[in-house]
Amino acid sequence: MNMKLAANLGYLFTERPLLDRFEAAAQAGFKGVELLAPNELPTEQMVDIIGNAGVHLIQFNAAMGDWEAGQRGIGAIPGREGEFQDAIGEALTFARALGNQQLHVMSGVLEDHIDPEIARSVLVNNLKFAAEACAKEGIKAQVEPINAIDMPGYILSTPRFGLEIMKDVGHPNLFLQYDIYHAQMTEGYLAENIRQHVDVINHIQIAGVPGRHEPNNGEINYSYLFDVIDEVGYQGWVSCEYKPYAGTLEGLGWAAPFGVTTG
Repeated sequence: MNMKLAANLGYLFTERPLLDRFEAAAQAGFKGVELLAPNELPTEQMVDIIGNAGVHLIQFNAAMGDWEAGQRGIGAIPGREGEFQDAIGEALTFARALGNQQLHVMSGVLEDHIDPEIARSVLVNNLKFAAEACAKEGIKAQVEPINAIDMPGYILSTPRFGLEIMKDVGHPNLFLQYDIYHAQMTEGYLAENIRQHVDVINHIQIAGVPGRHEPNNGEINYSYLFDVIDEVGYQGWVSCEYKPYAGTLEGLGWAAPFGVTTG
């Protein structure tokens, strides 16, 4: 099985400063990494760190809003369309410099006063803009359904709804970021979703359920799902977005068949 594993540096190697996580991931055998946001370090410094470590920055989040204030994207928030377009432009500037070829466009948490139907319309229009802007740069735009237990109020909370929104957008450059942890927390039906929608799934993330720990713990049969991912010919990255039980390296034994080592 030739599966491309990536490390989400917001979850793995957090025992180290962010500056050191790229090299730590590379030493463990990861070929790709992803970040919460591209502006956590100066761009030139980030380019040097990525190059020296020899890893690919595969993606980061775009149009996040004020993360520290609890915002989780602005894609569906009425009245912030101009801010959304500016944020996509800024993200593409970072992407050009850093070399990543996909962006996760965040939809947002709806406050009680926001009409869900209006928010849906805003989201569809904003995603049309993002998909087209990304297409012009050769970058794939993605949406990720995030479960309502971990992120209450997030408008895009199930894979089914994510696929509905993608159909409404109708742009060939909008893809599904399929987080298996979030999907299991909402709908399940994991293997069949992967089989049926592999043509629009551009990125997969993994973690165990419950607890969001290593994928070899919990109720999900990842050995079976990895076979399904291989069987359907999925070519994208599979990113480790989980909270290690102990330390990052201590919990990587499950990944040995994919070229990842514990040092």
